[in-house]
Amino acid sequence: MLIKAIAAFAATFMLGHAAAAEHPAFKVDVTGTGAPLILIPGLGSSGDVWDGTVKHYCGSGKYQCHVLTLAGFAGQPAIEEPLLPAVEQQLSDYISANRFTKPVIIGHSLGGFLGMKLAADHPEQVGQLVIVDTLPALGAAQVPSVTPAQLKEMAASMRANMQAQDAATFKAAQMKMMRTMITRQEDIDKALARGGLSDRRTVIDVMADMTATDLRQEISRIKAPTLVLGTWIAYKDFAPKAAITSVYTGQYAQLKGAKVEMADNARHFIMYDDPAWMYDRIDNFLN
Repeated sequence: MLIKAIAAFAATFMLGHAAAAEHPAFKVDVTGTGAPLILIPGLGSSGDVWDGTVKHYCGSGKYQCHVLTLAGFAGQPAIEEPLLPAVEQQLSDYISANRFTKPVIIGHSLGGFLGMKLAADHPEQVGQLVIVDTLPALGAAQVPSVTPAQLKEMAASMRANMQAQDAATFKAAQMKMMRTMITRQEDIDKALARGGLSDRRTVIDVMADMTATDLRQEISRIKAPTLVLGTWIAYKDFAPKAAITSVYTGQYAQLKGAKVEMADNARHFIMYDDPAWMYDRIDNFLN
């Protein structure tokens, strides 16, 4: 028994401490034993945004959590190449190298966007996909008919405006945004601290790249059963729940069988604002 326990620990240790040169686009922390479950955080976030999720899923022996922190975010060294394609390819390689059979992918915001891209480009590698509050085409949320050229123009303008901001203005903008995304001040402070350790160039480039990208047709290639968890209360002064829900269902229309559920008591960081609701929906989906 002791030898088996040591072997299991060693295997987990090696997974969690694979040479960084193998996947410089992200760091991985591994917890538990069982079927692989990969968790991808959002823009500027650390993998610790998933701490509660790891505790919920990866202590019983059913799942082994592989929690990513992306390059340039929360103190991780930035890389020179564009982050999104680098993460997608290196995560695909990570799944292959570890011989995972159709792992569960859970991604928040940018992480959900990356999960979509991975599942569309490598459909055989993803078993089940959970997308926590993001859309296939963020730039088309208000204007569904926007063209690819217009999305690129929008992204270029966003990049230029953010690059022109001085440090104080940039920080104030991040704080204002976080107050719309998270309810409790302690969670806002936590997110801002991680964002403050993030590489500004990486944050700007990723925001612009996501804005310029439209995956609404690409997601038709996804074979994995998919759960989309959306939110609406942060925008209730601008549109009713039904209108916001229709944006989600419309954007995911090409993803056959996707299940869309809307949280009534959570802002963008659902894992902070209403974790019990999130776990309940994911539990029902995975079982």
